[in-house]
Amino acid sequence: MTVDTTKIASFFDTEYPLNKHGLQELLNLFSVQNIEKNTQVLLENTHEKQLRFLNKGTIREYYTAHDKETNINFYSKPQFITDLTSFINTTTTKKNQETLTPVEVLVIDKIPFTQLLEKYDCGKSFIDMSFQKLLKQKELFEYNRVTKSPEELYNELCIYKPHWLQNIPQYHIASYLNITPETLSRIRKRIS
Repeated sequence: MTVDTTKIASFFDTEYPLNKHGLQELLNLFSVQNIEKNTQVLLENTHEKQLRFLNKGTIREYYTAHDKETNINFYSKPQFITDLTSFINTTTTKKNQETLTPVEVLVIDKIPFTQLLEKYDCGKSFIDMSFQKLLKQKELFEYNRVTKSPEELYNELCIYKPHWLQNIPQYHIASYLNITPETLSRIRKRIS
């Protein structure tokens, strides 16, 4: 089966304009996984052993505590979905991921990926840039959660992530906003 690397190649061109040495070799190492809806792709207290790139579909990322799930992110555009902290540092992840639709994921195992990093200088800059982006996103997420009301957060979703509101079940959006579905319904009525 031929692996369609168009989206991941485009992702590297736009997000990580790196030295191109080794990029084609990296792309050739990816394999395709087609995963059904409502399937766990990452479980807390496990180690990330694969670098995963979402090619198609939607995945939710969440934490569990005291028998409650709290959504922290949704992936619906082509991008890496691996918990990089767990993957790079060989630590257990605290995150869970579940498919909300059927998905197509490009996957590379950790050993061939790290061997490629050692072979090409661009690998280190990819990891450094990925962590910088991750930290920036996490800081903004935490800041917004602490300083903004659920209604303000919902308004931001309307502006910056309208595809989430169209494609993701409302109870998952409510969890992401850390409110009940009923409160989300009231916010939506006030705004419309």
